[in-house]
Amino acid sequence: MPSILSKITDPRQLKKLSLRELDQLAAELRERIIDTCAANGGHLAPSLGVVELTIALHRVFDSPLDKIVWDVGHQAYAHKLLTGRNEVFGTLRTLGGISGFPKRAESPHDCFDVGHSSTSISAALGCAVGRDLKGERNKVLAVIGDGSMTGGIAYEGLNHAGELNKDLVVILNDNEMSISPNVGAMSTLLSRTITSEFVHKAKKDLEAFLESMPMFGRSALKVAKRAEESLKGLFTPGMLFEAFGFEYIGPIDGHDIPLLLQTFEAVKRFDDAVLIHVITKKGKGYPAAEANPSLFHGVGPFEKATGKVLKGKGGAASYTGIFGEAIRKLARDNEKIVAVSAAMPDGTGLSPFAKEFPTRFFDVGIAEQHAVTFAAGLAAEGFRPVVALYSSFLQRGFDQLCHDVCLQELPVLFAIDRAGVVGNDGPTHHGVFDLSYLRQLPGLTVMAPKDENELQHMLFTALNLDGPAAVRYPRGNGFGVPIDQIFKELPVGKGELVRKGKDGAIIAIGTMVQAAVEAAEELAKEGVELSVMNARFVKPIDRDLIIQLCGTGMLFTLEDNVLQGGFGTAVLEVLEEEGIIGVKVTRLGYPDSYVEQGEQAELKAAYGLDVPGVVKSVRKARGAAAA
Repeated sequence: MPSILSKITDPRQLKKLSLRELDQLAAELRERIIDTCAANGGHLAPSLGVVELTIALHRVFDSPLDKIVWDVGHQAYAHKLLTGRNEVFGTLRTLGGISGFPKRAESPHDCFDVGHSSTSISAALGCAVGRDLKGERNKVLAVIGDGSMTGGIAYEGLNHAGELNKDLVVILNDNEMSISPNVGAMSTLLSRTITSEFVHKAKKDLEAFLESMPMFGRSALKVAKRAEESLKGLFTPGMLFEAFGFEYIGPIDGHDIPLLLQTFEAVKRFDDAVLIHVITKKGKGYPAAEANPSLFHGVGPFEKATGKVLKGKGGAASYTGIFGEAIRKLARDNEKIVAVSAAMPDGTGLSPFAKEFPTRFFDVGIAEQHAVTFAAGLAAEGFRPVVALYSSFLQRGFDQLCHDVCLQELPVLFAIDRAGVVGNDGPTHHGVFDLSYLRQLPGLTVMAPKDENELQHMLFTALNLDGPAAVRYPRGNGFGVPIDQIFKELPVGKGELVRKGKDGAIIAIGTMVQAAVEAAEELAKEGVELSVMNARFVKPIDRDLIIQLCGTGMLFTLEDNVLQGGFGTAVLEVLEEEGIIGVKVTRLGYPDSYVEQGEQAELKAAYGLDVPGVVKSVRKARGAAAA
């Protein structure tokens, strides 16, 4: 049978396909997504779960005139394939290729850049209000997963949208892992009854009639609403969403294309806020992903035939794994240690902790702001909370970190995973801002280990402080260094001189210390002797050692963070505050722009933060100084 997907260059072509052809298209979409993710890695399970939903959306609605906002965006692979990107889909998540998330610069069908969860309703409401202000009449839709509904901003958006009651469609993609199970035939029956245009219009007319009647009209309306909600509440979560002012439809089978088409065609004629609850299966169509949707949520390259994930760098333990094991060991000796995750117990390495200490582990869902303030409350009661978050996700809790933790000097430890560039997820996920936004906060101790062994000592040190602390470390495996069996407390605010030289000094933070050492060794072959400092602490910074290294006359700072306000800036501040002049300083880090997607090694090479890049920068600076 000829391929249908290969002929789709515009979503409007779906309107001419038969139901049988739409089913074939769904199968082809799944095959294309699986093949690409097997080669490149990616968010496989979420995208497989919304194939039929995506087909139905593009069949009924008219993108890009009608705007579809995908929450998080990792479920939008089928959307990309149906909107003219099939030929380049093989470049997904690679350097110079298409993004793994919707991206406005990539296609007019991507109406909003997304990457973090729970934002779609707010963004879609903004689009809807903007549409009305311009006097336009297109539809605006937000597709949000049940996991994203744990984020507070989703309810802020619902609350505002319900109040405004704009022409807005919210599609709740429930993949049976959170809000409610599929209740089968009854849910379909309720959905068909509710989605009837006649029923919708009759209900609106009745409400208007009762409200217009003097004396008892409003009372009758309240009784009618209570009766309706009591019936629906037995079977659906409709009462919750109708309390926000939305018309609730569902739950319906998110893999039943005819039912989806019927529902969307009916809703297309509505002109108020509607929420459609669809039930989907994460990973549908690929047995390995169906059996283990958590693993295949965001997965690296794998064998398509077996589902076996292909491992990357072998031998060394991951920083995430070292963190999880160290916290578990420390918790055995300190019953006050508790751990907090924001829907990422596996990703942050806390699953073993949760298994061993179930009453001391708290997964708050995708709610980073709540996680931070919740931990502050625990600390106020005498506990030692460890909040494990990805660097880019902690950005969401900055206000709480500032006001609820640091202002009160509460001893909360932030274990910041995925610091620096993270790879193929790209600019929404790179953790290249944390040194800048953390070091400005009074009373916060900020550390970054040079290797996986130093990580565990920093965690131990942080848990012995009287105030808040943050330890940031990268994604991926360590260097394979020996792991000490006994924790040791590091002197706070003191760096480590790992190499001595007279011709200049590289002051490096975190895992960039290894690149600094290797670059110094390479330059030594040319007769250039550089000192290398492992800074360890961004705050408080080791002023004494930096002042000592100024005697070499030339300093290089090296960090996997943006240069604006980062570690290099902290070194410059030391020189300014100490009145030191005549020292040439070259800062190496990421520029004032968002870093694109690509493998970690590719990105470091592209920005001159690998060993050859550091060597080149030193040569250039020395050449300029000699000129």
